[in-house]
Amino acid sequence: MFDRYTPVPASWRHPSAGGLRAGLLAVACGLVVAACATTTSPTGRTQVVGAVSQEQLQQMGIQAFEQAKKTGKISTNSGQTRYVRCVVDSLTRQLPPAQQGGWEVALFVDDSPNAFALPGRKIGVNTGIFKVAENQDQLATVVAHEIGHVIAHHHDERVTRQMGAQTGLGIVGAIVGSAYGQGAASATSQFGGAAVQAGLLLPNNRTQESEADVVGQQLMARAGYDPHEAVDLWQHMMSAGGSQPPEWLSTHPSPGTRIQELDKRADGLAPTYQQARANGNTPQCG
Repeated sequence: MFDRYTPVPASWRHPSAGGLRAGLLAVACGLVVAACATTTSPTGRTQVVGAVSQEQLQQMGIQAFEQAKKTGKISTNSGQTRYVRCVVDSLTRQLPPAQQGGWEVALFVDDSPNAFALPGRKIGVNTGIFKVAENQDQLATVVAHEIGHVIAHHHDERVTRQMGAQTGLGIVGAIVGSAYGQGAASATSQFGGAAVQAGLLLPNNRTQESEADVVGQQLMARAGYDPHEAVDLWQHMMSAGGSQPPEWLSTHPSPGTRIQELDKRADGLAPTYQQARANGNTPQCG
């Protein structure tokens, strides 16, 4: 998600801690659900997942999305809704066939420039995003980033971490609690509704944010959106924060570093973008 991130401690992110961290999570996961396993993310990172089945995870996403629609205000602006729907459709057509159809989109009346995607093929976008996404390519940057979280199994990973924290192993609970903050730790007091909120709607950590940037920028280029527009989008995000960087940028070491990485990748993705356009992927959403 684009707002209200909690930075992850350096000890959680440091490569030398990765093996111990994965081992502890694997032990905790084994005490919770035997189905836990390791998998490889789109960028080659080892992930511990599987505390719940894919069917359960999708149901959790659907439940969280329905709750968001009940508590939020859905926009009646048909033009903006069609615009968002068009961008979503153009991006999801580039996913593997089994993941392409059936994505539900909701446009929320909310001034915060935010968006999210959930398992179960659910995407929410706030009307405030139009303050920073000035064209369809920049809106695609936001949506593709959020889809990236789903297809990179970040929600599965977070749910597994949260359920691992509930095993009573103090050291594992401490690690996960420090990663997500005290509010997240208390939210995991019981499975069910609390787990939906804690596992699916918690801020993403810096590793996941970087990964969603990579996956999302690749996806938007394949769909025929200019990957260089991701740089402009995040510059607008920075400007929206005034003298202080927006809170949603706190998951990276610095906004400048994030923009440099996006800019560097955009150059490498230029051939992908150009080939997509040559193949007829020329979105005309707005």
